[in-house]
Amino acid sequence: RKLGKLPPVYPNGWFALLESSQLDKGQVKHVAALGQNFAVFRTDNGTVRILDAYCPHLGANMAEGGRVKGDCLECPFHGWQFRGSDGQCNHIPYADKVPHIARAKTWKSCEANEIIFVWYHAEGLEPNWQPQTISHVLNRTWRYHGRNEFLINCHIQEVAENGADSAHLSAVHGPAIFTKIANSFSSFARHSWTNVNWTPHNSFLKSQDSKEIKAIKQDDENLRHRAYMTLRHSLILFEKFKLLQLDVNVQQIGPGYVELMMHTSLGSMCIFQTVTPMEPLLQKVTHLLYSPPLLGPYASMLFLAECLMFERDVAIWNRKKFEKQPLLVKEDKSILAYRRWYA
Repeated sequence: RKLGKLPPVYPNGWFALLESSQLDKGQVKHVAALGQNFAVFRTDNGTVRILDAYCPHLGANMAEGGRVKGDCLECPFHGWQFRGSDGQCNHIPYADKVPHIARAKTWKSCEANEIIFVWYHAEGLEPNWQPQTISHVLNRTWRYHGRNEFLINCHIQEVAENGADSAHLSAVHGPAIFTKIANSFSSFARHSWTNVNWTPHNSFLKSQDSKEIKAIKQDDENLRHRAYMTLRHSLILFEKFKLLQLDVNVQQIGPGYVELMMHTSLGSMCIFQTVTPMEPLLQKVTHLLYSPPLLGPYASMLFLAECLMFERDVAIWNRKKFEKQPLLVKEDKSILAYRRWYA
């Protein structure tokens, strides 16, 4: 595809590299993303560390054959050991003295909601926010019920922009999910999306009670990375009956992480969406499902429906181009608001 003028393909923020279950104690894995090569390892005490994968000595990939030694990662080529906390080399098996300049690049990391994140910033600035932890996941009252994964050929900005594009819901996600199996479904069943609203954090504050604003205002600067979306879904049968009604509250947290809280008549569930640029125009998107144990079968059914719906978006993303200056009408104001927020 023709490469035109694009926003930064690797934006600043926290991005998922692995799921916590994919990295055991004493294990190291190589992850190529964000134009970097990461050596992600878990120390013997369970702490996740991330170093640049390539040893500064002679360039060996420390994530391929390297070994975890305490808080250090040992290069498989010559046995140099680098501390995960600061990257400093503290042992060279054949040298009397370790040069003070012997250091591997370190990357800030955190674990939240069973996901391992890395902090990326083009100018090297320190993180001023972190992904929040959902208490139901942290205390394990909600269980993990599955995942899906997609590789998408598009700019990362376009994935999150879908949330602000309310007009596409009827066009892309209106037809019943089983239409491909039996066209007759489309004649009496459709999906309805109502109460759709996308709001960046600053606008969200303005909509709150004035008494609350004072308390929140002090954290405003550290919450500019957030945006919010609400919508209601119903399955309409014969244009008369409403089934499978659910209310969805979405938090876009930075460019690469989304929390979808889905509230149904049977209970609530959560889907975590991560978007990680593997290459400039190649995004790895994962969805992880959590719900109360007894809600598992119903949550899994809705998760399958979400997957089928998302595949419709993927089909469009894989074949479109990025419009830096799109032709918008006034009803597309949320898209413009999103682009201002994203910038």
